[in-house]
Amino acid sequence: MSIIRNWLRPHIVSVFLLFASSGQAADFQQGVVQYEGRHYSAARKIFSEVELELGATIETDFYLGRLALWFDDLPAALPHLERCANLAPQQAKLQNALGDAYGLAAQKANILAKLGWAKRCLAAYEQAVELEPQNPAWHWSLVGYYINAPCLAGGGIGKAYAQAEEIRRLDAANGRVAFATVYLADGRYNDAFSEFAPVLRKSPDDFLALYQIGRCAAVSGQQLDRGIAALRRCLILPEPEPANGLPSYANVHYRLGNLLEKKGCTEEAKREYARAADTNADFRPAKVALRN
Repeated sequence: MSIIRNWLRPHIVSVFLLFASSGQAADFQQGVVQYEGRHYSAARKIFSEVELELGATIETDFYLGRLALWFDDLPAALPHLERCANLAPQQAKLQNALGDAYGLAAQKANILAKLGWAKRCLAAYEQAVELEPQNPAWHWSLVGYYINAPCLAGGGIGKAYAQAEEIRRLDAANGRVAFATVYLADGRYNDAFSEFAPVLRKSPDDFLALYQIGRCAAVSGQQLDRGIAALRRCLILPEPEPANGLPSYANVHYRLGNLLEKKGCTEEAKREYARAADTNADFRPAKVALRN
């Protein structure tokens, strides 16, 4: 699932403030702060209260829909996201979020309904890219789709590589992660690790590159000791701001748990998984596994 990031905030807040009272506006902004800080339970409570006071709006529908998806609450997510996407069909972020909802529906559907939901998911993702082709986040949604969907539903690793190339064109650092992601899905593990070698030669303490070495090790099952060392180095570096999809300490602890588990260090792995949960009670690794 794609995650809303800080580039969404200015437009959403400015539109909301036109119509909300000062108290409602303050509550809404606090909900955004909680969301951007990855405190999703708190954010969901705030936005639910704002909706009760103000009624449904595009902005509250958007956030409540995204938050429902985070907690796999499809019955709540679909009405919110279909309503706001229908009201503002030219907003790429709404189409992308709707695609996420259709993707979750495809995962949960019976075998006969999966293909229909998958096609709706792909169409929404493609619409988002068409509306805002310069936004890497929408291309990331297509990477995930093409990696995971069968050919019958329009998936395919070649298509994923094409989207990774587009992401690289738009943002070099993002592109390295995108190519590593596709390489891992394609079993090209050495190529995945190699994406971050130039960065680490130049900046040995680059948090993102170190984290991705750990992630490559966890996903591939190779270079486990190197991955553990890289992740432990992350934990003595400043944690990135919770924006733009960057990994957090919770991600680091979770991937350390993966690696220690693969090495047979069961008790140490359990401690790392517990630290991930303690760092952020709303952390759900499956929701950010595509790139983290």
